[in-house]
Amino acid sequence: MPLTVLLVDDEPLVRAGLRAVLEAQPDIEVTGEAADGAAVIPLVRRLRPDVVAMDVRMPLMDGIEATRALLRTVPDPPKILMITTFENDEYVYGALRAGADGFLLKRARPAEIVNAVRLVADGESLLFPAAVRQLAARYGTGYGTAAAREELRRAALTGREADVLRLMARGLSNAEIAVRLVVGTETVKSHVSAVLAKLGARDRTQAVIAAYESGFVSPG
Repeated sequence: MPLTVLLVDDEPLVRAGLRAVLEAQPDIEVTGEAADGAAVIPLVRRLRPDVVAMDVRMPLMDGIEATRALLRTVPDPPKILMITTFENDEYVYGALRAGADGFLLKRARPAEIVNAVRLVADGESLLFPAAVRQLAARYGTGYGTAAAREELRRAALTGREADVLRLMARGLSNAEIAVRLVVGTETVKSHVSAVLAKLGARDRTQAVIAAYESGFVSPG
């Protein structure tokens, strides 16, 4: 079965460019398009895409609001990949905090676009970890607060789970973490699953943001 993608952007040329790049791949199919976030929920319910590639800024309903609404109302929602012009955009960080799984720069090369869609669909690796660190440093409203630290403390991560979270925050994949910790990849997957469950995180991106905002790891 091909990996299915829904494109949401108010610029027709952007949608056309993304469609051309993605549909050139034999394992990716663009199943639908929309020009505003307000159309996302009915399309997702009808098309059941694996990934929604969505502009962060749109005139009626932006990507942040659409992300919140989608995750709140649709069971087993698709992965959400935000499309943005600037990687240091406060809107991007707001979308990631709302539950988006990663972001894609509009100036990205075709191979990077395809790779980003595959990565976010797989949930294997955080996209642009360095940029997420910068975003956390600039816009992380809960960074280092007592409440955020207490929330992480209540998660009661084991020592090995804490090690895994630190390496996730650096953008390492499961295979890279396995090499670093000298354990098997399946062991790392188990630790990652435990970290997500304890933090109440939807995916790796949400876990990493929690790590930064609690002060568990430093954006610097």
